[in-house]
Amino acid sequence: MSGEEKISRKLMIAAAMLFFRSHRNPGVRGWELKNRLGKNYMRILDILNSKLNELGFEIKTVFEDEASQDLDRAKFYVTLSHPLTISDIVASGYRIDEIAALAITLSTIYSRGGKASLKEVMEILESKFPRWKAETYIERAIRRGYINKTEDEILTPGWRAEVELQPRELLKSILEAQPQKTEKTEDSKQEE
Repeated sequence: MSGEEKISRKLMIAAAMLFFRSHRNPGVRGWELKNRLGKNYMRILDILNSKLNELGFEIKTVFEDEASQDLDRAKFYVTLSHPLTISDIVASGYRIDEIAALAITLSTIYSRGGKASLKEVMEILESKFPRWKAETYIERAIRRGYINKTEDEILTPGWRAEVELQPRELLKSILEAQPQKTEKTEDSKQEE
């Protein structure tokens, strides 16, 4: 096999490992990639990443411990390289109110230093949604991996939130959001 064929074969192996789940959650550990692709696995991932960028995807690295940044223990995921539009989100099966509830939940968690009590989040959600809907949205977010719930009813960001979202961008967009201005109608002007 020539060098080009070897790289092509390793690219196919890396893509298969990253795209197809072999564990409960998606993603592949660095040591798994190293075992299958060899010690230069990062070079293979860089080549694959450039090919995926052409299609609107990217390989994202999430370190187990941000301080050490050990690539062998890090987890690698394939994610979208650009944010989805609202119409893309709706087309993928999410409802607008569900996205709003998730944004409220995650922004509350992030603004409280990465954890918030379920009771506190439910109080906030219940100011906008009926209780049953708020509970449904929380459970769905847990199932999808966006949030984790501990035994003592504390919510933290889940693996999917860490991979797909940037907390600063989420909080920034929420803080920059302005309520829609409603124009006064002729009837409301006459009432004043």
